[in-house]
Amino acid sequence: MVASAGVEPDDYDAKCSLTIPIAKPLAPRKLGKKLFKVAKSCSKAKCLRRGVKDVAKAVRKGEKGFVIIAGDVSPIDVISHLPILCEEFKIPYCYVPARSDLGAAIGSNTPCSTILIPKNEEYKDKYKECIKAIKELPSIY
Repeated sequence: MVASAGVEPDDYDAKCSLTIPIAKPLAPRKLGKKLFKVAKSCSKAKCLRRGVKDVAKAVRKGEKGFVIIAGDVSPIDVISHLPILCEEFKIPYCYVPARSDLGAAIGSNTPCSTILIPKNEEYKDKYKECIKAIKELPSIY
Protein backbone atom coordinates (compact mmCIF):
# COMPACT_ATOMS: atom_id res chain seq x y z
CA MET A 1 0.00 0.00 0.00
CA VAL A 2 1.07 3.54 -0.59
CA ALA A 3 1.40 5.70 2.50
CA SER A 4 -0.48 8.98 2.23
CA ALA A 5 1.31 12.16 3.33
CA GLY A 6 4.13 10.35 5.14
CA VAL A 7 1.84 8.20 7.32
CA GLU A 8 2.60 4.55 8.01
CA PRO A 9 0.31 2.25 5.98
CA ASP A 10 -1.21 0.58 9.05
CA ASP A 11 -1.63 3.66 11.27
CA TYR A 12 -5.43 4.02 11.22
CA ASP A 13 -5.61 6.86 13.77
CA ALA A 14 -3.08 8.96 11.85
CA LYS A 15 -5.04 8.43 8.63
CA CYS A 16 -8.23 9.48 10.41
CA SER A 17 -6.60 12.73 11.47
CA LEU A 18 -5.90 13.54 7.79
CA THR A 19 -9.50 13.18 6.63
CA ILE A 20 -11.58 16.04 5.26
CA PRO A 21 -14.07 17.83 7.57
CA ILE A 22 -17.17 16.37 5.86
CA ALA A 23 -15.97 12.75 6.25
CA LYS A 24 -18.78 11.67 8.56
CA PRO A 25 -19.85 8.96 9.29
CA LEU A 26 -16.30 7.60 9.31
CA ALA A 27 -16.10 3.81 9.53
CA PRO A 28 -14.32 2.49 12.62
CA ARG A 29 -11.30 0.23 12.12
CA LYS A 30 -13.26 -3.05 12.41
CA LEU A 31 -16.00 -1.95 10.01
CA GLY A 32 -13.37 -0.63 7.62
CA LYS A 33 -11.81 -4.08 7.37
CA LYS A 34 -15.24 -5.65 6.70
CA LEU A 35 -15.94 -3.05 4.02
CA PHE A 36 -12.63 -3.76 2.33
CA LYS A 37 -13.34 -7.53 2.34
CA VAL A 38 -16.74 -6.97 0.71
CA ALA A 39 -15.14 -4.61 -1.81
CA LYS A 40 -12.59 -7.28 -2.70
CA SER A 41 -15.34 -9.90 -3.16
CA CYS A 42 -17.35 -7.47 -5.27
CA SER A 43 -14.32 -6.67 -7.40
CA LYS A 44 -13.77 -10.39 -8.08
CA ALA A 45 -17.45 -10.75 -9.03
CA LYS A 46 -17.00 -7.89 -11.56
CA CYS A 47 -20.03 -5.91 -10.35
CA LEU A 48 -18.24 -2.98 -8.72
CA ARG A 49 -18.78 0.67 -9.65
CA ARG A 50 -15.68 2.77 -9.02
CA GLY A 51 -14.89 6.43 -9.40
CA VAL A 52 -16.97 9.51 -8.65
CA LYS A 53 -18.48 9.79 -12.13
CA ASP A 54 -19.46 6.12 -12.42
CA VAL A 55 -20.88 5.94 -8.88
CA ALA A 56 -22.92 9.14 -9.29
CA LYS A 57 -24.32 7.87 -12.61
CA ALA A 58 -25.23 4.48 -11.11
CA VAL A 59 -26.95 6.09 -8.11
CA ARG A 60 -28.95 8.45 -10.35
CA LYS A 61 -30.05 5.52 -12.51
CA GLY A 62 -31.41 3.75 -9.41
CA GLU A 63 -28.78 1.08 -8.79
CA LYS A 64 -29.05 -0.20 -5.22
CA GLY A 65 -26.23 -1.06 -2.84
CA PHE A 66 -24.01 0.97 -0.55
CA VAL A 67 -21.32 3.56 -1.21
CA ILE A 68 -17.86 3.81 0.33
CA ILE A 69 -16.17 7.19 0.01
CA ALA A 70 -12.51 7.94 0.74
CA GLY A 71 -12.03 10.59 3.43
CA ASP A 72 -8.79 12.10 2.14
CA VAL A 73 -9.92 13.33 -1.28
CA SER A 74 -8.59 16.71 -2.30
CA PRO A 75 -10.11 19.04 -3.43
CA ILE A 76 -13.20 18.40 -1.35
CA ASP A 77 -15.51 19.59 -4.17
CA VAL A 78 -14.85 16.38 -6.10
CA ILE A 79 -16.94 14.26 -3.71
CA SER A 80 -19.01 16.82 -1.79
CA HIS A 81 -22.18 16.04 -3.79
CA LEU A 82 -22.10 12.27 -3.18
CA PRO A 83 -23.46 12.15 0.41
CA ILE A 84 -26.42 14.34 -0.60
CA LEU A 85 -27.06 12.19 -3.65
CA CYS A 86 -26.94 9.01 -1.54
CA GLU A 87 -29.35 10.43 1.03
CA GLU A 88 -31.71 11.56 -1.71
CA PHE A 89 -31.87 8.03 -3.14
CA LYS A 90 -31.81 6.38 0.33
CA ILE A 91 -28.51 4.59 -0.28
CA PRO A 92 -26.33 3.90 2.79
CA TYR A 93 -22.84 5.38 2.66
CA CYS A 94 -19.80 5.82 4.86
CA TYR A 95 -16.27 7.11 4.67
CA VAL A 96 -12.98 5.29 5.07
CA PRO A 97 -9.79 7.20 5.92
CA ALA A 98 -7.65 6.72 2.80
CA ARG A 99 -8.03 6.50 -0.99
CA SER A 100 -4.99 4.29 -1.23
CA ASP A 101 -6.58 1.69 1.07
CA LEU A 102 -9.79 1.75 -0.94
CA GLY A 103 -7.87 1.24 -4.19
CA ALA A 104 -5.81 -1.57 -2.70
CA ALA A 105 -8.96 -3.30 -1.40
CA ILE A 106 -10.40 -3.61 -4.91
CA GLY A 107 -7.11 -4.84 -6.34
CA SER A 108 -6.11 -1.63 -8.08
CA ASN A 109 -2.70 0.03 -8.06
CA THR A 110 -4.43 3.39 -8.39
CA PRO A 111 -6.08 5.05 -5.37
CA CYS A 112 -9.87 5.19 -5.64
CA SER A 113 -12.12 8.00 -4.37
CA THR A 114 -15.41 6.15 -4.15
CA ILE A 115 -17.04 2.81 -4.90
CA LEU A 116 -20.58 1.47 -5.07
CA ILE A 117 -21.11 -2.11 -3.95
CA PRO A 118 -24.35 -3.61 -5.31
CA LYS A 119 -26.06 -6.64 -3.79
CA ASN A 120 -24.86 -9.96 -5.17
CA GLU A 121 -25.35 -13.62 -4.24
CA GLU A 122 -21.60 -14.31 -4.07
CA TYR A 123 -21.08 -12.16 -0.96
CA LYS A 124 -24.60 -11.62 0.41
CA ASP A 125 -23.77 -12.47 4.07
CA LYS A 126 -20.89 -9.97 4.24
CA TYR A 127 -23.04 -7.46 2.36
CA LYS A 128 -25.88 -7.70 4.91
CA GLU A 129 -23.43 -7.29 7.81
CA CYS A 130 -21.95 -4.17 6.26
CA ILE A 131 -25.35 -2.60 5.46
CA LYS A 132 -26.48 -3.18 9.05
CA ALA A 133 -23.25 -1.73 10.49
CA ILE A 134 -23.37 1.34 8.21
CA LYS A 135 -26.96 2.07 9.21
CA GLU A 136 -25.97 1.86 12.90
CA LEU A 137 -23.24 4.49 12.49
CA PRO A 138 -24.13 7.83 14.10
CA SER A 139 -25.68 10.21 11.58
CA ILE A 140 -24.63 13.83 11.43
CA TYR A 141 -28.21 14.99 10.80
